[in-house]
Amino acid sequence: MAYKANVISVMIASPSDVPTERALVRQILTEWNDVYSKRESLVLMPVGWETHSSPELSGRPQDMINERLLTDADLLIGIFWTRVGSDTGKAISGSIEEIDRHREAGKPVMIYFSDAPVRPDSVDHDQYEKLKEFKKWAMTEGLVQTYESIDDFRMKLQRQVPLALQQNPYLQSIIDPSEGGYVTVNLDPDLASFRPSPPPLSEAGDILLRSAVQDGTVMVLRTLGGTHVQAGRESFGDNSPRDTARWTGAVEELVERGFLADRGYKGEVFAVTNAGFEYAEEMGYPTSTAP
Repeated sequence: MAYKANVISVMIASPSDVPTERALVRQILTEWNDVYSKRESLVLMPVGWETHSSPELSGRPQDMINERLLTDADLLIGIFWTRVGSDTGKAISGSIEEIDRHREAGKPVMIYFSDAPVRPDSVDHDQYEKLKEFKKWAMTEGLVQTYESIDDFRMKLQRQVPLALQQNPYLQSIIDPSEGGYVTVNLDPDLASFRPSPPPLSEAGDILLRSAVQDGTVMVLRTLGGTHVQAGRESFGDNSPRDTARWTGAVEELVERGFLADRGYKGEVFAVTNAGFEYAEEMGYPTSTAP
């Protein structure tokens, strides 16, 4: 049955090294909507350039993102690990330009920094130095949050997004109680462990994850002979363009769902995340940690 609801647009701002976290933000907002949207007459809408923009040669890319996505965003969630992102000509990165503009508009910004371990040889020194400077600045401007793992990030975001909705004056000002809007927040401790029935994977995604949870890894092998995707003890792909697209698309689907995380930073080696293993267990996939 249709119902009226206010929509809070949530902009996700981050560089390229935190795809799992980006997918997890979307998942957490969807979980909240599944349980509370109808009751609270409120929808939390995740927004990002990769899902809410289309190719167009009409100016500076960041200007198009700012004008078409950021202007209408009500809350911004920024996530950083080892990078700040690419220089836009007006700021040291697109993510930081988005944060600056959002703050200038008087809108709330929630910033998270990952303290997860990283291989030293995978870190871009210049990017990391810029990140440290940005983190130092952010800590002087207000409260920021750090997290040690994906599970830690999940737990903190699940609790802190409702707190922002309840406590931030800007967000409260755009929610109209006369329409049944958001006045109080359910902070039930059980919320952090809530898991709605997850949407099904595609056939290829399902097959790939079933194999991947056997040893926890997926590899995309690109050679002169073609591209193969390897998971567990199985190899997928017959070198045809269509089949290659199918299996690399399955890898992208699992990354977007937060079930795989890029561990090679070149799109070649992926690890099954805790969310991936949890989904596999919920779906009854056989798993194994044996070598």
